[in-house]
Amino acid sequence: MSQAEILYPRLPIPLQHIACSLEGWRIQRMRFSEPFPTLLREAESRAAWSAEQMQDYRDARLRAFVRHAADTVPYYRRRFRELGISPDDIRTLEDLRRLPILTRQEVQEHSQELISEAVPEGQRIMTRTSGTTGTPLRFPTTRRTIQEQWSIWWRYWRWHGLRQGTWCAHTTSRTVVPVAQAQPPFWRYNYPGHQIIFSSLHTSPEQLAAWVDELRRRRPPWLHGYPSVIALLAAYIVDSGADLGYVPRWVTLGADNVLPQQARMMEQAFGVRPRQHYGLAEGVVNVSECEQGSLHVDEDFAAVEFIPNPGGSGCRLVGTNMANPATPLIRYDTLDLATLAEGSCPCGRPGRLVASFDGRQNDFVIRSDGAPIHCLSEITHDITSLREVQIYQPRLGEVTIRIVRGPGYSQEDERTIMARAHEFMGNDMNVSIAYVASLPRTASGKLRGIVSDLPQAHYARLGARNGRGPE
Repeated sequence: MSQAEILYPRLPIPLQHIACSLEGWRIQRMRFSEPFPTLLREAESRAAWSAEQMQDYRDARLRAFVRHAADTVPYYRRRFRELGISPDDIRTLEDLRRLPILTRQEVQEHSQELISEAVPEGQRIMTRTSGTTGTPLRFPTTRRTIQEQWSIWWRYWRWHGLRQGTWCAHTTSRTVVPVAQAQPPFWRYNYPGHQIIFSSLHTSPEQLAAWVDELRRRRPPWLHGYPSVIALLAAYIVDSGADLGYVPRWVTLGADNVLPQQARMMEQAFGVRPRQHYGLAEGVVNVSECEQGSLHVDEDFAAVEFIPNPGGSGCRLVGTNMANPATPLIRYDTLDLATLAEGSCPCGRPGRLVASFDGRQNDFVIRSDGAPIHCLSEITHDITSLREVQIYQPRLGEVTIRIVRGPGYSQEDERTIMARAHEFMGNDMNVSIAYVASLPRTASGKLRGIVSDLPQAHYARLGARNGRGPE
């Protein structure tokens, strides 16, 4: 653990609010200073283009990106040479099929080779994925890349009338509230970011009642977070008859797949239709919902392929992160599935349409006290010596963390994982680690981050899987 992780839980709550606000100030400067306003204006202007204009823009950007990768990235210099392909042969999205698909394991194994020599070390910013599919990644990006990604997200939010500076009730899996804290507040304030940050590790009925009290008191017009966590709050409001006291203007969702029953529950609880986007830290795919309810591929941000899934439903989502020159990922397999929609959208915006997603449906671990714990990716978020991770819950009060070790894995990594597991799930949980050679996949080839054998009664009304326990 870092010194900050060790120190933060020991601070008095008022100082934790200050720490969150200082971090919020740093993030605001990183994401939204120049050239963010320019990037946002340019992104919004492209939304008025025709489908042909957008396709031409995407393919031109793709050609330049592939050339950049071939010229400045050791991994791609070698791969193009081995394949006997010139980067000039890749001119359109369809031409990408001449290149092999890049797996997450390959990115881990060749992480240093995938860094562009053209981006000076002083301009690289390390970022990470959530690890919700079992394998967290750390890789360099740039400040401009971060700002472009946020410009695409803010373009989508502005479609629905949101503006920067709107106060937001934001749910997070990060430990902004120490797991052992038993009394409210189960949230912290980020004043520069205009956020009330609610801890998704505190979602028992009693804790959700405190959430409702804070929402009723502060009345933030915007709710944002993981669908499964917002669905828990919605289910609590509906089941308990709690009065929120106001109708939020916006509910937006990200990071997980949004199931129909979750959306219905939220609309019943909050009185407003939730909106969603699909995005990844790797920046290889981004899809945004418009006012008409259509899911548009953000073609100007990433080169997205929908590859038929033999013997299964939907298509594999494979993407190229054209906005990140520091770590080019060409034809990166997201391990997610999606179904394309036919036709165009009445809103007139360009971009292929997605009918549905079938991936990243994060399940829950149920703590000994019956409280669901969502998104345990923070347990392994910065441990890069892991190949794969899966959490298995055979019974209440017990979990096994299944690990496929990678090069450099150490006893210190094991101690860190165990300490964080108890921090998230409580010291009364029986936590063990099992080292395995490989982890099983679903019929569609996906790795489940959490697998549970608990009876379905433990999952009733959680909103995670239509009233069923994890399969």
